[in-house]
Amino acid sequence: MVLIESVTKRFGANLALDSVAFSVAPGCIYGLVGTNGSGKSTLLRLISGVYQADAGQIVVDDAPVYENPEQKRRVFFVSDDLYFPPQATLDDMRLFYRSAYPQWDEARYQRLLELFPIGERRKLSTFSKGMRRQAALILALSCAPEYLLLDEAFDGLDPVVRHAVRRIISDMISEYHMTVVISSHNLRELEDFCDRVGLLHHGKLLLECAMDDIQLGFCKVQAVFRPLPAGEITLDGIRILSREVRGSVVTLVCAAGEEEALAAVNRLSPILAEAVGLSLEEVFIYEMEAVGYDYSKIVF
Repeated sequence: MVLIESVTKRFGANLALDSVAFSVAPGCIYGLVGTNGSGKSTLLRLISGVYQADAGQIVVDDAPVYENPEQKRRVFFVSDDLYFPPQATLDDMRLFYRSAYPQWDEARYQRLLELFPIGERRKLSTFSKGMRRQAALILALSCAPEYLLLDEAFDGLDPVVRHAVRRIISDMISEYHMTVVISSHNLRELEDFCDRVGLLHHGKLLLECAMDDIQLGFCKVQAVFRPLPAGEITLDGIRILSREVRGSVVTLVCAAGEEEALAAVNRLSPILAEAVGLSLEEVFIYEMEAVGYDYSKIVF
């Protein structure tokens, strides 16, 4: 288990993480989402022992990873900003990681090379972005880590390779009970892949829940009123993330299940009301707007 307890991290005057706390159960695929600069990459570097927390602590199976070589051998971090030595080939990196990770699985490495024939004798500096990402994932999976940390791991991969990598990771979780923490801006992809999700914004954890709770715990209700209720519509015991009124139609985004929200709206006697569930991307947008992130000011 990864246990993150009130972790704070600063870089000079910049507060990257502010008292973040949650846990990742063994065998879980945990998704980190958030705005740019929200602290996702910093958190992954803290879990992997690259950084040390300024306050709070992170432990993996009851032991810290920072400056703990034995624990680091159980964790593999694939950074968003990949680095390989200038003249290195994939085979060179194989030899390096094989010496660093006692549990290196040569048979798996060879199988992955067959699945992703990118050439182990070519210099990695000549690879495209997607090929470098494939190389990093081949090495990561061959190290057979108990904890795999992926920062934008699917960025640059074509759909076929992306699907294959997800399948391989899922198989390894089933076979070896591997735990995965993955950050991504592709919320649709995480929605189909993750067991739990955490939403970071300005270094704070705004939301942390199981993916099933996204389906059961958020919804959008549209209701027709004639006349409209006086004043701002509120629902007893339900947090409303967004309100919109167009003519006689009121749209409410609620942090509640469809049945609960619809029952609360029906108590206001609308002519008609219906509720629909929200995707992870929709929840992300509405939660950001609720804390003042104004998407209407973004010019595309």
